[in-house]
Amino acid sequence: MTEENKDSGANSSRRNFIKTTALAAAGFMIVPRHVLGGKGFLAPSDRLMVAGVGVGGKGESDLERIYSGGKSDIAFLCDVDDRRAAGSVKRFPKAKYYKDYRQMLDKEAKNIDGVVISTPDHTHAMIAMAAMQLGKHVYVQKPLTHDIFEARKLTEAAKRYQVVTQMGNQGASGDGVRQLQDWCDAGLIGKVETVYCWTDRPVWPQGITWPSTAAEIPKELDWDLWLGCAPYKPYIDKMVPFNWRGWWDYGTGAIGDMGCHLVEPPFRILGLDTPIDVQCSVGSIYVDEFKRGYFPDSCPPSSHVIMTFEKTKKTKGNLELHWMDGGIKPERPEELEANEAFGANGVLFIGTKGKMMCDVYGANPRLLPLSKNAEDRTKRKTPLVEGGVDGHYTQWAEAAIAGYGKINLSSPFETAGPLTETLLIANLAIRGTDVRRAKDSGFDYPGRDIKLLWDKQNLRVTNFDEVNQFVKREYRQGWSLGV
Repeated sequence: MTEENKDSGANSSRRNFIKTTALAAAGFMIVPRHVLGGKGFLAPSDRLMVAGVGVGGKGESDLERIYSGGKSDIAFLCDVDDRRAAGSVKRFPKAKYYKDYRQMLDKEAKNIDGVVISTPDHTHAMIAMAAMQLGKHVYVQKPLTHDIFEARKLTEAAKRYQVVTQMGNQGASGDGVRQLQDWCDAGLIGKVETVYCWTDRPVWPQGITWPSTAAEIPKELDWDLWLGCAPYKPYIDKMVPFNWRGWWDYGTGAIGDMGCHLVEPPFRILGLDTPIDVQCSVGSIYVDEFKRGYFPDSCPPSSHVIMTFEKTKKTKGNLELHWMDGGIKPERPEELEANEAFGANGVLFIGTKGKMMCDVYGANPRLLPLSKNAEDRTKRKTPLVEGGVDGHYTQWAEAAIAGYGKINLSSPFETAGPLTETLLIANLAIRGTDVRRAKDSGFDYPGRDIKLLWDKQNLRVTNFDEVNQFVKREYRQGWSLGV
């Protein structure tokens, strides 16, 4: 059967209330989920009926992987930009197309089982919350949210509405992070003292001022809908589809883009919670020979953030985790030979008995020195996810079909929420450097510009109140998180 015919067959089975076939005569009926009723209920004989919001680029590949897992049909598509949506519209011609997710959820709620959200960071939370409040399972691209408050509220909502959730950090389902877990559990590197995570991002503009000249809005793009809950600003050239990542109103910078892939391995393996304090220094652009630029709308071109986590069973004491972006990297481990790769993106664990490292997504795990890997006989104990990284998508679909609480997931909001909070707490320190510079007439503090003490329970910094404005945004009039 072709993929188009499979789509058609699945939709047909949902339109018929009672199959007038031999199966029906024998007393067996295939009944659509919405007829049987019950929030989130899915008939075992059905496939998952999926709606995609943000279906171009990463959204297009997310839907393809969800569909190719064999458990789902892509029934609805939603995007504010017809250009970006064109590939998915062509790929899934039977899917009904919308521009506004609110209209789609309002009109199609009874026909949707799960929602895949691959929009820019600033709109993740309100779309996911709206879907969960209707009892829909959700798969949300990383980072889970734009703000710390949003991350906490989505984590709470997933439990309240008992829906199946997964964040799109697919490395969480990979074999690599599980190999690292087994090495750590076996004590090969001892108690972990320090972790370094680094990336070559940003690969988009950061550390710049907002352009003074507005650009013409592409006719296929609904700019007002794209802005959503963000403050209204004129459209600027190349904001869509990628350069939004470097602007605080829409993106979360390098750590928002890559942190969920690089910080996830130590977060999982070491059993970390949100940090107790965070400090950072940031790179700046010189506007003249003597003065650095001050561009508070934009993320900095580079940063070095140090997060402190409370001691766990696998750490020697309180753990220091270093985040480095913009080309900053830790000192090359002495165990690496001169010609052995260190990598543009990676994670390094330093323990009392040894070291181990991996690439992005937890891929290519290895003990140091590399000669140890040929000698390793550690028994694999951590259960693997079928399909590895690609299985991350199928895992969510299968869990949604089985129902809430029936199948364990790699990155449900229960764990993705605190991980996202951690990355956004780091961003508080990054933004705090700009706040301090503005407060002190632009003076550039050298080294570790700022250190923030974090109150997890109350979601606030206790020693520098000015940055608490970034814990929770004020949404533009007409938009709401719904809590």
